[in-house]
Amino acid sequence: MSRIRALLARLRWIHAAPVLAFIALGAWAFASPIGAGPDDDYHIVSTWCAVGGSAECTPGEAVDGRSVDGGFRALTCYVQGGDASAACQTELWNTPGSYQTDRGNFAGEYPPVYYAVMHSFAGSDIQVGALTMRLVNAALFVGLTTALFVLLSESRRRTLLWGWLVAVVPLGVFLIPSNNPSGWAITGVGTAFLALLGWYEGEGRRRWALGALYLVGVIMAAGARGDAGVYIVGATVVASILSHGRVPEFRIRLILGCVGVAIAVLFFVNAGQSGTGAIGFSGGASIDEGGDGLGGTAVDAPLSGFALAAYNLLMLPQLWTGVWGTWALGWFDTVLPAIVPWSAVAAFVVVAFAGLGRLDWRKAISIAGVLIVLIGLPVYVLTVGGMRVGEALQPRYLLPLILLFSLLLATMPPGRELRFTRVQTFTVLGALALANLVSLQVNLRRYVTGADQQGLNLDAGAEWWWPHFPVGPLAVWIVGALAFAGLLAVLWPRLRSAAPAAEPGSALTRP
Repeated sequence: MSRIRALLARLRWIHAAPVLAFIALGAWAFASPIGAGPDDDYHIVSTWCAVGGSAECTPGEAVDGRSVDGGFRALTCYVQGGDASAACQTELWNTPGSYQTDRGNFAGEYPPVYYAVMHSFAGSDIQVGALTMRLVNAALFVGLTTALFVLLSESRRRTLLWGWLVAVVPLGVFLIPSNNPSGWAITGVGTAFLALLGWYEGEGRRRWALGALYLVGVIMAAGARGDAGVYIVGATVVASILSHGRVPEFRIRLILGCVGVAIAVLFFVNAGQSGTGAIGFSGGASIDEGGDGLGGTAVDAPLSGFALAAYNLLMLPQLWTGVWGTWALGWFDTVLPAIVPWSAVAAFVVVAFAGLGRLDWRKAISIAGVLIVLIGLPVYVLTVGGMRVGEALQPRYLLPLILLFSLLLATMPPGRELRFTRVQTFTVLGALALANLVSLQVNLRRYVTGADQQGLNLDAGAEWWWPHFPVGPLAVWIVGALAFAGLLAVLWPRLRSAAPAAEPGSALTRP
């Protein structure tokens, strides 16, 4: 008992942060049925077919096809119809027999790591297996972020907290605990950047632990999506620029970054997605076929060449702000109220301008480089493919890069701090809590009853919910929203506290 009392005496509110973060992400994992993520029919089938010998996936009649369990038909029965609930899944999960499909990673379009790891949780019950994967992905994010928080210096901890918080609501919190490999891309790129920054600046065992976390982030991101390999290269370059000339033995420490780049490039060149960089996106219909997933197009006339490039450049902010809710969630059929993007974008802008007010030449060069990629990459791939903003290229593809931009803005040069008054901090965190509260409720409502029914009580008239799950949708919403707000509350002191003048374990030698 004395040991227990001593342990309890050492506990602080900050120790509750990982638990609250997992509960908040867990609520999002339960907030949508299996298959609700964009292209989840492709990704879930790819997960079950990642390793041979699965009873739910056998060789198909076509070379690039598979014969899969009839239950997989349930994955998309409700998509792209926001007024329809997910009740159609109830009977389809037990569809007898099998069917032929070419919707899967059968030609190596995506790297194999994500599917192979997630396959470990696959089984005969598709719902249970896929839901387990969601919770595992939430736990991976929380575990890696907690490890970074423990290992990084105090100033870099604030970079981690501010950079993540203002970049992931609502699209990030929807994707991280999902069955979509984009969740790994987001987690991996953020982890790799922060860990490499800590590798350059740290000493002793912490430095080596951060180096290991960097490699984990590289493999997660580049092993999930080909384009994430490109972002890993960008994160490595940016962290190296920020540290160049400030740490001893920089060239020796740079070897780890070179290893990470080599791994990322290897995954990229062996993924079918790499061809998009040469030919762009092409041959797809408009994402906003229903007319309410986006804000519509500004010009209806056919465009090509310079006119198309100019149009995409001028409309590009619509693509960026999709990560904060201007684009609908899921299969672009869960339209969020305007208060969500207004709140989330405002929180990001406040932190971004505060970060821009504390520059040195390294940070300025890095910001300019990432911004050029954020502008040039989407404009190029869309224009080369003859597509406009709103077609083919989705905000989730750019979210890892936007996260890197957010973390970079929150990274302070030595001797400078990202500080806000109490009112400013409360306003930013309140805006994030509000955006999460509203988007979680709207996401639940869309699948429980369909968007044609409204009301705060999500349990009333529920048409779909998880079988045998003792907690209803209303409780999931309340618990998830309170957990996120509680997380922000316990992080408050860390977000406002000043870093010590000389931090132990740091290799920084020059301002």
